[in-house]
This record gives sequence, C-alpha cells and structure tokens, in this order.
Amino acid sequence: MTNSTSTTTSTSGTNPLAGRREWTALGVLMLPLLLVSMDVSVLYFALPAISADLRPSGTQQLWILDVYGFVLAGLLMTMGALGDRIGRRRLLLIGATAFGGASLLAAYADSAATLIAARAVLGIGGATLMPSTMALLRTMFTDPGQRAKAIGLWSGVMTGGIALGSVMSGILVEHFWWGSVFLVNLPAMVLLLVLGPVLLPESKNPSPGRFDWLSVPLSLAAVLPVVYGVKEIPSEGWHPAYVVSVAAGLLFAVLFVRRQRTGTSPLIPPALLRGRGFTPALVLNLVASLAMMGSAVFTTQYLQAVLGKSPLEAALWSLLPSVFIGVAGPLTAHLVQRGADRGSVVAGGFAAMAAGFVLLALVGTDSLWLVLTGAGVLACGLVAIMSQLTDLAMTSAPVERAGTASSLLETSAEFGGALGMALLGSIGTAVYRHEMPATAPAEARETLGGALAAAGRLPGPAGEALLRTAREAFTGGMQGAAIAGAVLLVLAAAGAGMTLRRIGR
Repeated sequence: MTNSTSTTTSTSGTNPLAGRREWTALGVLMLPLLLVSMDVSVLYFALPAISADLRPSGTQQLWILDVYGFVLAGLLMTMGALGDRIGRRRLLLIGATAFGGASLLAAYADSAATLIAARAVLGIGGATLMPSTMALLRTMFTDPGQRAKAIGLWSGVMTGGIALGSVMSGILVEHFWWGSVFLVNLPAMVLLLVLGPVLLPESKNPSPGRFDWLSVPLSLAAVLPVVYGVKEIPSEGWHPAYVVSVAAGLLFAVLFVRRQRTGTSPLIPPALLRGRGFTPALVLNLVASLAMMGSAVFTTQYLQAVLGKSPLEAALWSLLPSVFIGVAGPLTAHLVQRGADRGSVVAGGFAAMAAGFVLLALVGTDSLWLVLTGAGVLACGLVAIMSQLTDLAMTSAPVERAGTASSLLETSAEFGGALGMALLGSIGTAVYRHEMPATAPAEARETLGGALAAAGRLPGPAGEALLRTAREAFTGGMQGAAIAGAVLLVLAAAGAGMTLRRIGR
C-alpha cells in the first residue's frame, strides 16, 4: 500500500518511490533555487535608482552588478565538496541564513561599498544553495522516472528565474524602492529555515577524507580570472589586460588539476570525471549554456535598441518565451519514460536550439514575433538538454559525491555562459563594425549604444539615418552570430547523439 507521506517501494522493487513528503520538500527547494537564479538579473532595472541614491563610481557600479556572479562561480566547486563533507542539508540551511542576512543588508545599504559587500555575501550564499538543492534532490528521488520529473522541474525553475528576475525588479522599483528587490528573498529563506529541518533528509559522504584547503584558493584563481576576462572581451575588445586575465586563470587551472590528480584527498576526485557519462554531460552542458547566453546578448538589446521598447516593456515581452519552458520539461520527462533514448532526446534538444538560431538569423529590423519565437524554441531545447544532462551527471556520480557533481555541472554552465557572451558577442560586434560606414562617428562604429547616443546629438534627418544604419548593422551582426550558433549546435547534436547513445539509458 502506498504511504502518502514517505517513500514506498517501486513496482520494480529496486528503488523506493518518493511520496508526498519528498514532493513537498522539492517545492521548498525550488524557492531558494528560483531566488538564486533571479539574483543574476534582479538589478537590471534597480540600478538607476541605486545610482541616484548611493552615487557609486563607475567602477563601483560594475562591481555592484558583477560581484554576485563572480563569487558564485568561484565558490561553486568548494561549496559542493564542503556539502559532501559536512552535510548538504546543513550547508543549505547555513547558506539560507547567509543569503537572508545579506539580502537584508543589501536592502538597507547606505553606501556603494556596503551594497558591494552584501552582494558578495549573497554570492557566497548562492554558491551553497545551488549544489545543495541538486544533491538533496539526488538523494530524495532514487526512482529514475521520478528523478527525471524532479530534475525537469529543477531545470525549468532555474531557466525561468533569470527571466523573471529582471521583470520583478522593474515592477518592484516602480511601486516601492530599490531595496525591495532584495527583501523579497526573506520570506522564502525563512520558510526554508523552518521547513527544511522537517522535510529535508540529511545526507553526506560517510568517508569524506581530509578537506583540501589549498585547492580552494587554486580553484578561485582558476575560475575568476577566466570568467572576468571572457565577460569583458565582448564589450571592451581583446584588450591585453583581459587576455592576460584569461591566461592567468588557465595557468592556475593547470595547477588545480595537477593537485587534484596528485593529492591524497582532492576537492574534485579524478574518478568522478571518469564516471560513465559524467564528462560528456559537463561538455554538452557547457555548449548549451554557451548558446543560450550568447543568444540572450542579442535578443535583449534587439528588443530595446532596435525595436525601441522601454526596459520594462522589453522585460515583459521577454517573459513570453518562458511559456515554452513550462511545456518542455514535462514533455521531455514523458518522452524518456515512454522509452525514448537519452541520446536522441538531447540531440533533439540541440536541434531545437539550432532551429531557434535559424529563426534569429531571419530577423529584420521589425521582427518582434520572430525573435520571441526563436527565443522560445531556444529555451525549449535548453530545458530538454539540461534536464537530461543533469540526470545523467547526477546518476553517473556516486551519491556520496552528489554535491561535488552538482557543483561541477553548474560551474560548466557558468563557463559556458561567459564563453557564449564572448564568442558570439565578438562575432556580432565584428559584423556590426564591418557594416557601419567609415563616415559614421567613432562611437557609433563601436556599439549600437554608442550609435544611439550619437544619433541623439545630430539634427533630425542625419540622426534618423544614422540610427537606421546602426539598427540594420546590429541586426546583421545578430544574424551572423545566429548562423555561427546554429552550426555549433548542429555539431553538438551530432556529437550528443553518438556519445550518449553509446552510454545507453
């Protein structure tokens, strides 16, 4: 007989089925995941109000925006390994406390320095929450079919949260004050702290070994310079400082890998990467994130700078593709449960993303619905890919290393996103500059934003002509980047089909 509040034996007799308690716990876990993903974009509309109130310098303003993502990316591997040692639930609750406290500090920050510090602590909290949620999900849902459904929901919430963050910030700032974008975190964190100890099981590695503290600064030195460099290159160009930053990060990455291979108790055990399907999942996850973030660079600018939408209007329009996300996750889980091969599903997801890029390659300077459809198809393919690759990676890893496995998967997504903005952004920028006439003002030849500023200072017909030319050039750059993205994704689809089919179900 099925027990509605606890796990029961599955029909196969090999894995227990999750009951009402586990599914309720999953809902609790979705709250911090949603907020962590929203915090990536939640300051987009709040920044003007913050600037007017706190008057940060240009450098401080950049740090207010970027420090959260940098700290989050740099500490994911450390926190995943730490959770395996001290307990994933314990780390989740510690992270929730830090995230809630930092949210309160950020909401009432009276200086730019205080807000930067609060955003850094938010990044630390986020780095504990993300791998802990996935690791706990891995231990709560041992039945493959139920785990696929749970991971599909996890992937959809993760993807949708980024889009929702910018919209929520615009609505809150319009009706309240900029600190409200941080205060919305508090009820969810309080709920997690109250219900987490009751609903969530504790799990950890029973034989973790000594914690390798030296690997922590090595991992930070490997991740942060690379992420910083590849994020700055699209907007600032191949400046020597950014190239040196990437090179330094890669050097530390070599040292980090060497320590993991030779250390007695490594932060990232090499055996984990040799797990059946784990490394292919990391690589394919990186490619999918590269494509999604690379496309977002263009679609967000297109809505505002080409179509002339206000920031809030653009954010609201960008929510429409999220409708596809709500369908893609359950549909993917259903296909897999009906016997579809994982390799075929992932290859189909990459093919769908490639089709989304093909639609973006067809846009003109007035193609709102085509852009939204392309973005929706991209998001649909991404969720199908993420759900299957996450399930593959977490199943390939031993349960005692679930936190470490989750953190590696999320770190690959961070790297992929940064590479997408760098590579596809650079292609779009190169096409834009090639198509802009040499007679245009220097700032207009650099970026579309510069062209908008320059057009505003020119008399009517001349400004309108420059603006029209710049929008056409940007659209051409978007088309070029979309073609490159489509080619990459077709290759990824072929690679996924061959690689994952050999791995099997």
